[in-house]
Amino acid sequence: MLGARVKPRLLAMLLCMTAVVGFVLTLYAPSPLLAADVQKVRQWRQGKNQQPRYSPTWDSLDKRPLPAWYDEAKFGIFMHWGVFSVPSFGSEWFWWDWKGAKNPDFIDFMKRNYRPGFSYADFAPMFTAEWYNPLQWAEILQASGAKYVVLTSKHHEGFTNWPSKYSWNWNSMDTGPHRDLVGELRDAIRNQTDLHFGLYYSLFEWFHPLYLKDKQNKWTTQEYSKEVGLAELYELVNTYHPEVVWSDGDWEAPYTYWNSTDFLAWLYNDSPVKDTVVTNDRWGSGMACHHGGYYTCADRYNPGVLQKHKWENCMTIDKKSWGFRREATLADYLDMDDLVKILAETVSCGGNLLMNIGPTHDGRIVPIFEERLRNMGQWLKVNGDAIYATKPWRAQNDTMTPDVWYTSKGDNVYAIVLDWPTTGQLTLGAPRSSSTTKVTMLGWPTPLKWAAGSGGGIQIQMPAAAPSQLPCQWAWVLQMQGVM
Repeated sequence: MLGARVKPRLLAMLLCMTAVVGFVLTLYAPSPLLAADVQKVRQWRQGKNQQPRYSPTWDSLDKRPLPAWYDEAKFGIFMHWGVFSVPSFGSEWFWWDWKGAKNPDFIDFMKRNYRPGFSYADFAPMFTAEWYNPLQWAEILQASGAKYVVLTSKHHEGFTNWPSKYSWNWNSMDTGPHRDLVGELRDAIRNQTDLHFGLYYSLFEWFHPLYLKDKQNKWTTQEYSKEVGLAELYELVNTYHPEVVWSDGDWEAPYTYWNSTDFLAWLYNDSPVKDTVVTNDRWGSGMACHHGGYYTCADRYNPGVLQKHKWENCMTIDKKSWGFRREATLADYLDMDDLVKILAETVSCGGNLLMNIGPTHDGRIVPIFEERLRNMGQWLKVNGDAIYATKPWRAQNDTMTPDVWYTSKGDNVYAIVLDWPTTGQLTLGAPRSSSTTKVTMLGWPTPLKWAAGSGGGIQIQMPAAAPSQLPCQWAWVLQMQGVM
């Protein structure tokens, strides 16, 4: 009777132990997902799935592919804003022209308008930005048709438009607006638009004592570059995550003084924007047009021919200044015919256009700049297919009608016609027609009539319509299919 009682208990214990062992085995058995993860770890350890790491050398850094978004964007807006926006006379180089170059026009301007002993630092409290509305700016920038914006975080005067801990009492939080101008626009851009947010940064400062000391030492010391320049760059990237780092002020000191390759290696390998950030080429004397992400080469660079390396045409609506000027006249501003022409030339030759405006000291985008931006947006609403995400065609400028520029996308070839033909018939020398050729005008409802030219090329009959009936006012885009 005792054995009969023990057996059921033993059986129960065995069953319990079996269940526990089964649970443990199930818990620790490699599931298909876990096995796949293990395989990924093994592949990573073997270096198969590692992202490329860039060494702090130009040979390595120049191999980094440019993130695709930048080439597809084609059009961005530059904004020069700082203490120089207070005198708003001459240009954003006001301080240098006054105290560095000692230009008589600037000296006379100060004598006529400001008290004796007035210093450049006295302008800072007048940089008030009381009308600065980042949401309004974001709306205007979005309406322009641009795909990215680059704001001046610090120009050569050294004033930072963010509360930098490396720029005591010479920044937008400690004096002037008492606001984080960079952070407010970043938030508005990222919350209200689909634009990419970028920052301009000047490596050097005209009159910073540490910079002048390093310069006197012929760049054998690096007090300014380490304690100010690089420190602020790392602070900017880690705080605001810009997708464009637009360097400037590069022409005096070599890249080794700036430790540019070390910074770029960190930016591409480990920064919070390592996968999407793009950079330009101004990282030390002699580097422009040779090293970096995309090339700017020089201000208003517009070569007019196809380039082998991705480039950008940074230019200004005000022909004479990047910052706002109170003395500017209407003739000083590029009109829409000018701007569309520059855009067509730039994109046709493989570049991006970065078009600059200068806000006022109180934070306004003045009407003439706003009008230009909105008109560009209206033109791009109709003709954006010929700009965004396009590639250069085999010909850039037409061989018979010079004011025609080409872009392409897939099987489509776009001819951007800057001047309406007086006869109503457009002759193009570059395209070769075929039996499947079709020609339309972007924004126009019906196909256009065309004929093969007697000596090659193609002749296109433009729509017989009043100017007010045409899809746009400044340039017209023909979309051609089935051309060679």
